[in-house]
Amino acid sequence: MTGKRLEGRDETIIDPDLPIIDAHHHLFDRPALRYMLDDYLADAGAGHRIVASTYVETQAFVRPDLPELLRPVGEVEFANGVAAMSASGVYGTTRVCAAIVGYADLRFGDAVAELLDRSLEAAPERFRGVRQVTIEDPSEVSYRFMMQRPPVGIMKSAGFRPAFRHLAPRGLSFDTAIFHHQLPEIADLADAFPDTTIILNHMGMAMAMDMDEQGRAEVLHAWRAALFEIARRPNVVCKVGGLGMPFWGFGFDARSEPVGYLELATAWKPYVETAIEAFGVDRCMMESNFPPDGRSCGFVPLWNALKHIVRASSPDEKAALFHRTAARVYRLAPYLQENLS
Repeated sequence: MTGKRLEGRDETIIDPDLPIIDAHHHLFDRPALRYMLDDYLADAGAGHRIVASTYVETQAFVRPDLPELLRPVGEVEFANGVAAMSASGVYGTTRVCAAIVGYADLRFGDAVAELLDRSLEAAPERFRGVRQVTIEDPSEVSYRFMMQRPPVGIMKSAGFRPAFRHLAPRGLSFDTAIFHHQLPEIADLADAFPDTTIILNHMGMAMAMDMDEQGRAEVLHAWRAALFEIARRPNVVCKVGGLGMPFWGFGFDARSEPVGYLELATAWKPYVETAIEAFGVDRCMMESNFPPDGRSCGFVPLWNALKHIVRASSPDEKAALFHRTAARVYRLAPYLQENLS
């Protein structure tokens, strides 16, 4: 992954002055992969104008000294520390981790309220919501690319909805990571909690890994129908990206030669355009999903591909896609929004 992440830095930057709030990325230090502030800044400083970013949990840097329920506070503390370093200006103009999405195991039910309050105390200016990966798939092959395999039946557990009720009163959102065949379940959740903002990660990934052309076409059809259906819920917004992960079945992760933005854009275009058509630009926000998307391509070609796909959009539409929606949904600091003009 690291090698591909560095590819394409010599590409000419499309729309270099377009401000971008990267709506989704991670930082962690694990035996198999390290991706920390210096790595992200090297990617963000390679040419695209990344003005701020949203940090999303991977259950990194948890607090082993706390009870299991409260351990994710450690990740929020870590991300807030990175954000403070970035906000100092010492590391450049990109405000990394300007918004923070932490982890919560909603199976704990009402007890999750304490975790949410502790997380808000740890990062009162930046903590915006939680994510719990609830990916389920009958195919075992999909799990080999996940850092942690999610338990089965999370959203059907007795505690999930009682815990979910504690988000909206605190002004917190829920980031959801699922496969396309689980979209109806998220639609039902959105109907049950109309006052809670639900943020669909990676466009509700169309799981087409290891399929032939006909199988991928069938998945695309099913994903498109389910995406338009869930988009009818006004409290659901969509992150456009995650296309570098193997689940989509493009195969770029298996390529040994560099992949340029035009090839990425050709493959990704039907999915990106579908998501924007379904949700509209004011409920779509672009993401890098780095470093996971680095399995397929470099940071520079990724953003070039997204920009190329929407090149016919108006300046106002591009502003919504690349920074305005993210700034609104994640309630980024006013000074960031002022600097986006």
